[in-house]
Amino acid sequence: MQFNLIKTDGSARRGEVIANHSTIQTPAFMPVGTQATVKSLTAEEVKSTGAEIILNNSYHLYLRPGLELIKKAGGLHKFQNWDKSILTDSGGYQIFSLSSLHKITEDGLKFKSHIDGSIHFMSPEIAIETQSAYGADIFMSLDQPIPYGATLKKATEATELTHRWAKRGFDVYDKSTGQALLGIVQGGFDGELRKYSAETLSVINFPGYAIGGLSVGEPKEVMWEMLPIVTKVLPQTKVRYLMGVGTPTDLVRGVMNGVDIFDCVLPTRMGRNNTAFTSLGRLNMLNSKYTEDFLPLDPNCGCTTCKNYTRAYLRHLLKSKEILGVRALSYHNIFYYQNLMKNIRQSIESNTFKRFAKDYLSFGDENGL
Repeated sequence: MQFNLIKTDGSARRGEVIANHSTIQTPAFMPVGTQATVKSLTAEEVKSTGAEIILNNSYHLYLRPGLELIKKAGGLHKFQNWDKSILTDSGGYQIFSLSSLHKITEDGLKFKSHIDGSIHFMSPEIAIETQSAYGADIFMSLDQPIPYGATLKKATEATELTHRWAKRGFDVYDKSTGQALLGIVQGGFDGELRKYSAETLSVINFPGYAIGGLSVGEPKEVMWEMLPIVTKVLPQTKVRYLMGVGTPTDLVRGVMNGVDIFDCVLPTRMGRNNTAFTSLGRLNMLNSKYTEDFLPLDPNCGCTTCKNYTRAYLRHLLKSKEILGVRALSYHNIFYYQNLMKNIRQSIESNTFKRFAKDYLSFGDENGL
């Protein structure tokens, strides 16, 4: 993988990631395809929104359908008919948040499947070997997530373990495949520990870096305090990925702080919960005021949903529990996110990002974005 930094505007960065299956224009947003599918949408539909990379979740795929079946299918790209890039996460966060039993040792994580209760073990080496075998373009080191509210002692211990696991994973990473391994910065919510983690991982010289352990229940202002501490330390020539963030305004603030890539389940989750992100703000499409509203969902949007369906029709579908309703909103929301990233990239290219960000945040914070 290669990252080219093309232009900067303040701390905002315009670049491109050249990966095995596609060149990704950054700043970029990755739709989340947890179980090898972006919920309710086909690969062709996701691609038509402008997405150049999606995220798959290693924990879920490891448990079901399993590595052997994916290998027999020819890898993740063929399995889900996605011919652009794929990023997989290591599964560490899901092991901590979903499994009902886990034991942390120096060797790795012992955990209980949330599906059938079976016992499994994940080491830093297994995490890398599994993701590589999936055929992912970009994959992640195994880390120990740190919950908001953890003591400094606990956060320090978890961060040091993450560093040791990162080095072990890097040592078995096969660079000849063209796949890219990202180290994950931890550090909890202590500024010095965050800085130390970024400095320590930078020495290992990963192809890129992820910023983990944010958006885990902390107040937003705490996240925005931690983020620039990390991005000021990470190498300028390497891609930066902020994991699991977030709302449209989060993406703008992240770019303001030097982030290149984002992912979040929010666009499809909100679509499944009858909500659309639009140029007019966040809309709850079950609201009765849309019953006889025959305008497009978003008059300023060029997506298939907005070109073809009215608010009244979409509300009818959602009230009737028709799957087309949530599909149409999910498609629109992902298109909205991709268009937002396109506008951000254009503003950086024209040296107008600061004005763009100020205007967008002023509007977005008032209108639920």
